[in-house]
Amino acid sequence: MKVLVFGATGMVGQGVLRECLQAPEVELVVTVGRGATGGQDAKLREIVLADLSSYAAIEAQLTGFDACFFTLGVASSGMKQADYERITYGFTLAAADTLARVNPGMTFIYVSGSGTDSSEKGLMMWARVKGRTENALLRLPLQAYMFRPGFIEPMDGIESKTPSYRIFYKVLKPLLPLLRRALPRQILTTREMGQAMLSVARRGYRKRILETRDIRAVVEG
Repeated sequence: MKVLVFGATGMVGQGVLRECLQAPEVELVVTVGRGATGGQDAKLREIVLADLSSYAAIEAQLTGFDACFFTLGVASSGMKQADYERITYGFTLAAADTLARVNPGMTFIYVSGSGTDSSEKGLMMWARVKGRTENALLRLPLQAYMFRPGFIEPMDGIESKTPSYRIFYKVLKPLLPLLRRALPRQILTTREMGQAMLSVARRGYRKRILETRDIRAVVEG
């Protein structure tokens, strides 16, 4: 299997990249983003692209892939809606439109979030924009799946790129054993996210939108 990973320097992106590089059935992993991951592996290739709103310059390098894991995103806190839409909707659809054309029918897994608003009419700006993005992806000629995780625990030395999130995880770390015991089915790890995404890319899933309980069901087989 040949896979693309968008946003591989982010927390979830690092998790799925790690699982892809360890999976024997994955023969090639190509990352796409504004910066390189710095990883070293025989089956890893990296494409650094300054403008993530257009993929015309690298279109030829995006053909022949079986799956795409799109984990690129940004926190909405403090952002104007137009700026958040430009990244969340604009960057995602620019990539997906290109991939639907050059790899029709490929599996496209988009990391969204718990609470995403499919109606696009709710009060939360980020949820409306995520919902609009999901709906647009589901209309494309792709095998598209939306992952909506809630709390994700970073593992294997992985850290969030967002400073406030890093502080949050550092403060919360001593409490995680208690939280896992209290809410065993509500907390996912970066490792489990990567494993679930790979599993859905290989075998599909009965639903196109996967909430936390569905992601856990995939991991548990």
